[in-house]
Amino acid sequence: MIYTGSMTAIVTPFTEGRVDEEALRALVEWQIGEGICALVPCGTTGETATLSMDERQRVMGIVVDAAKGKVPVIAGAGSNNTTNAIELAYLAKEAGADAQLQVCPYYNKPTQEGLYQHFAKIADETELPIILYNVPGRTAVNMTAETTLRLAKIESIVGIKEASGDLDQIRAIAKGAPDNFVILSGEDAQNVEIYKLGGKGCISVTANIVPSQVTKVWKQFESGSTDDAEGTHEEIQKLNEAMFYETNPIPVKTSLAMMGKIKEEFRLPLTKMDEENRTKLSSVLKRYGLV
Repeated sequence: MIYTGSMTAIVTPFTEGRVDEEALRALVEWQIGEGICALVPCGTTGETATLSMDERQRVMGIVVDAAKGKVPVIAGAGSNNTTNAIELAYLAKEAGADAQLQVCPYYNKPTQEGLYQHFAKIADETELPIILYNVPGRTAVNMTAETTLRLAKIESIVGIKEASGDLDQIRAIAKGAPDNFVILSGEDAQNVEIYKLGGKGCISVTANIVPSQVTKVWKQFESGSTDDAEGTHEEIQKLNEAMFYETNPIPVKTSLAMMGKIKEEFRLPLTKMDEENRTKLSSVLKRYGLV
């Protein structure tokens, strides 16, 4: 399976400190009804850093079960501990996920060789297809185009979510990658620019609140209507910006709470949104008719 299209980095709703299964199932069903192409639980937006191993597997399983095979589920299985990442990949497979998302190890600041060995080891010891995730703003290390292309030669490594913000780097990956290796935008504000460079979709934060619009941009671009895609993308740029008024996923979960889809609940060290930013966010959501 080649993973392309608009994908949602779905939030993890909580209620009284626990995973809110009912709200998560409802989100999955709504996302699919709005035309999203795939779902990505247990990523950054899913507050994975504060989920236990059991909770991560449970969230994966809920999303898989609620999706009912209608769209692929790409489960976040990343860790800065290679052994833990392998264990999480096994849990993702047991939960029924179609593929795994593996982030660059954070905090450790490995070398490029360390990054290569980390992902190669995971590929060697696990079965699910791997989508790499390069997000130096979170991990404090950027995986270069050269390292990505080296990893792209491994059969089970099928793509990368690129959130470096470096379009030249993404261009170099697109130029050198095998045909079956997909580049996915991990930066909502750059989606169309990355599509133009050869990107085959996105893993989106904004799609949590406007899945149909994020999908529309992709569908327009895919059909060859680049001008229309750019226009639709520009229409939602204020939402893209608003999702990062504070650290992700604070604004997007606040938005979903304002929309009545989840409770406004986070896990420490994340906290509720600052009132000034909350007011700005509410204004943007009202402008788009979301609240």
